[in-house]
Amino acid sequence: MTLQHIDRPITIRASRSETGLGRDFLHLGGRAALRFLSRYGVLVGFLVLWQVASSVGWVNAAVLPPIDMIVAALWKGLAGGSLLGDIAISLQRAGIAFAAAVAVAIPLGLFMGQVRSVETALDPILQVFRQTSALALYPVFILLLGLGETSKVFVIFWATLFPLLLNTTSGVKEVDPKLLEMARVYGASRLTVFRRVVLPGAVPSIFVGLRLSATTALLLLIASEMIGANKGIGFQVMNAQYNFQIPLMFAAIVILAGLGLIANQALVALQRRLCRWSKPVN
Repeated sequence: MTLQHIDRPITIRASRSETGLGRDFLHLGGRAALRFLSRYGVLVGFLVLWQVASSVGWVNAAVLPPIDMIVAALWKGLAGGSLLGDIAISLQRAGIAFAAAVAVAIPLGLFMGQVRSVETALDPILQVFRQTSALALYPVFILLLGLGETSKVFVIFWATLFPLLLNTTSGVKEVDPKLLEMARVYGASRLTVFRRVVLPGAVPSIFVGLRLSATTALLLLIASEMIGANKGIGFQVMNAQYNFQIPLMFAAIVILAGLGLIANQALVALQRRLCRWSKPVN
């Protein structure tokens, strides 16, 4: 038997192995593409339809510009720095209001959820304030606090306070009574019951309130910056619309949507880290 006859089967096996590896890669790639399309296929189709409809004249391109023009305006605004200052101002306003709402709503909600007499006394007035639109009260806040930063931050704080407060209170009340009874039977103090049973049981509901409040903060941010503001993403939306810079207007709207998605995903990731026993919905 010559060396040529020995080498030939080895070469065939290697070729078959490489072919199988290539098929595995193709299979994995196909599955990944299928998962991507099942999740984002409708969004991709919508964007493609938008681009085609605006480019071929099915819709007025001056009112609904093509996607590539919006992306170009977005890139120009970010790369040139004209939108970065507005993003920073908007994040500062929303961040201060959101942090203040967290500092007030979570402790108050935990207290109301455990002390029923306090909840009974405060619930009627909270329900009245919750049902009153923050935008309807914005002129009142302007009269009391002026057109400056204080009124803008306060109207965002007011709107974000109630979803977080009510979800925190509801989370405390929905803790399994059997767990509370078991902890007391084993001699746990009130503080231990709160730390080990009540607070962990309320955390998933608190995160639901946090996500709702973050979304509300961005919605009220737009409205507050459209009145008496000269900086911010909401101001850019209105200013671009007044000056008929429609691609820039849509670019600012895309930034707002992106900020909302980032905030939501950050809270979902934090919830998954702190609440490994629960599965948050994206």
